Amino acid sequence: MMNNLSFMCGIAGFVTDGQRPADPALTRAMCDRILHRGPDGYGHFEEGPAALGHLRLSIIDLEGGWQPIANEDGNLQVVFNGEIYNFHELRAGLEARGHRFRTHSDTEVLVHLYEELGEQMTEKLNGMFAFAIWNRSAGTLFLARDRFGKKPLYYSTSTPGFRIAFASELKAFAALPGADFAFRPESVADFLSLSYVPDPDSIYKSIHKLPPATSLFL
Repeated sequence: MMNNLSFMCGIAGFVTDGQRPADPALTRAMCDRILHRGPDGYGHFEEGPAALGHLRLSIIDLEGGWQPIANEDGNLQVVFNGEIYNFHELRAGLEARGHRFRTHSDTEVLVHLYEELGEQMTEKLNGMFAFAIWNRSAGTLFLARDRFGKKPLYYSTSTPGFRIAFASELKAFAALPGADFAFRPESVADFLSLSYVPDPDSIYKSIHKLPPATSLFL
């Protein structure tokens, strides 16, 4: 039986404020700080202001499941950490509606489901997950986390030069120039009394946790 570590990949990325294009070196630097989460490989995507990075622990579709993964025309790109338990059922329904798949991974279901349902896609997902979908034509980023919060996802919308940055762990944000790591006093008190920091806060003022069963569209 696989333990939870069997599904521990890592994701990170950002959308700049549009004054400069995404720098692949910055995507790599964010992922390097959480390299322990994905020893089997690194994948990345940069286009215009957007960057997505993925650290892979290979479980499903060892040959074809490399991320980021796109939809048919490349307009949507996804990075994903977790497992979608009902992806076979979802894939069958999407194929019946004309969607074409290039891999056998559960990850690819996400971009096609987003094409069909947009932000409501999470209502159809059974699994543990944290993912980010970049929509090139709309210039938007969609983040989502599973109902029980099994997979972590942090984000910041207050780093200079970035509309948003996200990552599986706090330490990835240290790669961002100008990132603010001022402590949030209330979070320090929470940690000392509860031994954890309740959602949506983190120990830092400028970085937040996406709560379980929550999505963010920006």
